[in-house]
Amino acid sequence: MADRRFRLLRRDGMREKLADVDTARIADTVAQLHRRSKATLHDRLHRVRMALALAVQAGLAAGLSWFASHDLLGNPQPVFAPISAVGTLAVSVGQRFRRTAELIIGVAVGVAVGDLLVYFLGTGPWQLGLVVTAAILLTIFAGGSVAIVIQAAATAVLIVTLSPSVANLELPRFIDALVGGGIALLVTAVLLPLNPLRVLNRAARPALDLLAGQLDTAADALRERDRERTQKALDRLRNNKPELATLTEAIEGAKETALLSPARWHRRGELTHYAEAADPIDRAMRNTGTLIRRAVTMIEDEEPIPEPMTDAVGHLAEAVRLLKREFAHGEEPEQARERCLRAVSEAGRAYAEGVGFSGSVVVAQVRTTASDLLVASGISQEEANRLVRQSFGEMERPGAPAGPEPAAKSPTAPPVG
Repeated sequence: MADRRFRLLRRDGMREKLADVDTARIADTVAQLHRRSKATLHDRLHRVRMALALAVQAGLAAGLSWFASHDLLGNPQPVFAPISAVGTLAVSVGQRFRRTAELIIGVAVGVAVGDLLVYFLGTGPWQLGLVVTAAILLTIFAGGSVAIVIQAAATAVLIVTLSPSVANLELPRFIDALVGGGIALLVTAVLLPLNPLRVLNRAARPALDLLAGQLDTAADALRERDRERTQKALDRLRNNKPELATLTEAIEGAKETALLSPARWHRRGELTHYAEAADPIDRAMRNTGTLIRRAVTMIEDEEPIPEPMTDAVGHLAEAVRLLKREFAHGEEPEQARERCLRAVSEAGRAYAEGVGFSGSVVVAQVRTTASDLLVASGISQEEANRLVRQSFGEMERPGAPAGPEPAAKSPTAPPVG
């Protein structure tokens, strides 16, 4: 009886322990779901804020294009005018002028091919297939883009399918393309032009945050000789295509806005500076990729990692953050330049203390990346190289003859993206 009671008490105790474990696990899971839902809500609201201006532009362009085609030009069914307007605004920023031209060319080709073949062959399923095939082949032969091919084929379909029931469809379709595309450009250039610098600052943020974040991770991982963290930083940096694509599209869009919008003409000088910074930032990412890859090898080969080397990498990360902040505030990026040169100076100290083969490549890449960031800040390449050499100095390595630093160059960095 006593043994049975003891087993029951023991079983109850085990159940209580399991219940405690389950409760903790469930609470942790609920907390994770709560954090994830908050993050998801934040991300969604951020995307809404990012798309708000485009949504307002598209709504205004759709309404105005309908009014212009229906009330001013007398088209009883101006369906294609708002479609053209929204289609023009929906493409990547910086390609809207080109998109309007493509819409008009594609519609013209589709009207010509569809009307010609319908006149000789009539309408029907096999005629429809022949017209679409002819429109696609003709635009491809003429070197048209994908957008032109799609517009030509879609217009040809409408001509064949609607021409028996809708008279004189060709001219309204062509005019609607002109009206919709033109009003879309009017909205973006005159009525609701975006602030190009604000667009650029928003677009540059992900690329610069990615670069700074992975440099920080690499610096911390080098201090701790954590190969896995260093490799993760390299893998993340290699997946940089979305960030760079966003920045490139924003630069093209800002140029387009500054070209078309009289209210933004005074921003052309600042936009030129931003556009010139895109290539150096891209190069800085590539050279940082080589730096981090060699850092992985340093840890694997158990090479010496002087403290100034990790400080140099950390200073590069801070330089990127300062560059982002000073760009966003329209300030001369003097603090970012100073931090770049401090990174080079620390790299010189690390070289003087003694590094292995991969360590010397990391030192070289610190110099190269700092030079890229200096060029991105508005300094010429020649002046950036001079400042880097001056900050690095003529260091002497232990066990090596005194004199200037060896003229060894790091291998050319393959594309990181």
